[in-house]
Amino acid sequence: MKDRIVGQVKRVNGPVIILKDVSDASMMELVRIGEQQLVGEVVKLYDGLATVQVYEDATGICPGDNVYGSGLSLSVELGPGLIGTIYDGIQRPLEKLMGVSGAFLSRGVNFPALDREKKWHFTPIVEVGSSLTHGMAFGQVPETERVLHKLMIPPSIAECVVSSIAAEGDYTVEEEVVTVVLPNGKEEKLTMIQRWPIRIPRPVIEHLPFKQPLITGLRVIDTLFPLAKGGTVAIPGGFGTGKTMIQHSIAQWCDADIIVYIGCGERGNEMTDVLREFPLLIDPRTGQSLMERTLLIANTSNMPVSAREASIYTGISMAEYYRDQGYHVAIMADSTSRWAEALRELSGRMEEMPAEEGFPAYLPTRIAQFYERAGFMKCLSGETGSVSVIGAVSPPGGDFSEPVTQHTKRFVRCFWGLDRALASSRHYPAISWTDSYSEYLTEVQPWWNEHSDTTWQTNRQRIMELLQKEVRLQQIVKLVGPDALPDSQNFILEVCSLFKTAFLQQNAFDLIDRFCSVKKQVRMLDIILEYYQRGSEAIAKGVPMVKIRRLKVVQEMAKMRLTIENDDLQAFDKLQLRLERSVDQLGGVYEN
Repeated sequence: MKDRIVGQVKRVNGPVIILKDVSDASMMELVRIGEQQLVGEVVKLYDGLATVQVYEDATGICPGDNVYGSGLSLSVELGPGLIGTIYDGIQRPLEKLMGVSGAFLSRGVNFPALDREKKWHFTPIVEVGSSLTHGMAFGQVPETERVLHKLMIPPSIAECVVSSIAAEGDYTVEEEVVTVVLPNGKEEKLTMIQRWPIRIPRPVIEHLPFKQPLITGLRVIDTLFPLAKGGTVAIPGGFGTGKTMIQHSIAQWCDADIIVYIGCGERGNEMTDVLREFPLLIDPRTGQSLMERTLLIANTSNMPVSAREASIYTGISMAEYYRDQGYHVAIMADSTSRWAEALRELSGRMEEMPAEEGFPAYLPTRIAQFYERAGFMKCLSGETGSVSVIGAVSPPGGDFSEPVTQHTKRFVRCFWGLDRALASSRHYPAISWTDSYSEYLTEVQPWWNEHSDTTWQTNRQRIMELLQKEVRLQQIVKLVGPDALPDSQNFILEVCSLFKTAFLQQNAFDLIDRFCSVKKQVRMLDIILEYYQRGSEAIAKGVPMVKIRRLKVVQEMAKMRLTIENDDLQAFDKLQLRLERSVDQLGGVYEN
């Protein structure tokens, strides 16, 4: 569509274009450049000139080309049909684009984000004469077997009265399904589609305190460094340390209702794996495809850099929309370092003053604006929902002191640092227990006390103290060797080694070990700490540590993550009973 002409191209500098003779343009306005109608956004206005960043390949744009304004900000379309669709960074459906232009996307090709022909079964849930306020639902559509899509009054309509509403039946997203009367007497006809500017957070009534963890099924996360629903976490790590695999595992197994996966500037082969594997993954809760509750945004490293910068805002805007319906949404941003690099390139082309390592001076502000949109909220409808942000960071050379990692740490409350040494030794997930931390411990402790008989906090603290002691003892071992340590200290090294092997390591391809329930995590930690307690007492009675280590039950403990099912808690009771008998018998022999 061609709208009014807002200016002409004066200079082209890659994805950044300078316009002249600008007469009627506004900041952050969506514009289309040239006869090919390439999508762009106004990012700066000054002295009759404007700077536009183009979301497509700018090759072929010439000085003098007309630029057409739309009068709208860069926005997302929100409505039924988002789930299971694969979009690029500015919400163009990639499968539809491929059908027209093939594997290599043509420029200037646009399709609406939501299918205009597909019909959805609409069910009204209010009657004529009902008074509604912004955010309240007037109807619902079964989007997938798992997601019941609630159609809401847009945030721009503070209050209204329903004057007519469509009967239950099948409608397209563009058909009018309800008519409301505003307080000034004006009628407003609403469809199933809402539009929302991607850079503006959707309004809520209030931020609620965090009260429950996002259960991921990964023991090192849930037990040691938990993430609250609505919380934020950074996963920094060098190449090959397993950031993407951790996010894939969380996407499949976490207890969020909706998953939004943003491939922001990742390599094409990684995104290809995601696009191929996600439809084949099975949601363990429904037995259906994981795509039944997943939105994918694919923006690879060879796509236009401006679209990479916009992609995380596109993803989080869609996440907020489902949050407003009362769902718990988890966002996987992979990776925010590529997004920051896009900011750096655009800033350099706009000749802005660079800050540390060439990044723009407003990098911390942009990172904060992204992570601050997470939270556990009371929405306009009165429903509660959450958006949890899990952001991967790819520091060059694994250097956590670089600007993106350091600024991200300022705005997140959970940090899962990946260790290259662990990854090289095939210890996955390679989350370092010395570098990582979580500030959500006090918030989620009541939930864990309810589900673990008040032992979680105590046991977690005990095992973390043992791990810290092990670090100090390992330094001594490197200097004088293990033989210089007494059995009581060597036993700490032994218990920590067992804990790393039997608890912290997890095999994503094993049918039993790929997901660990909360109750199984609690029982596994109980048994390991019981082993430490009784073993220490036996050593105090004179039992050699090597005798304890050779007990058959210790070998069973090392394999319990692979051999005991999540629901088979009786097996843990039997294992603990055998452990107690074996160690006590050994202690009794030496005591006599």
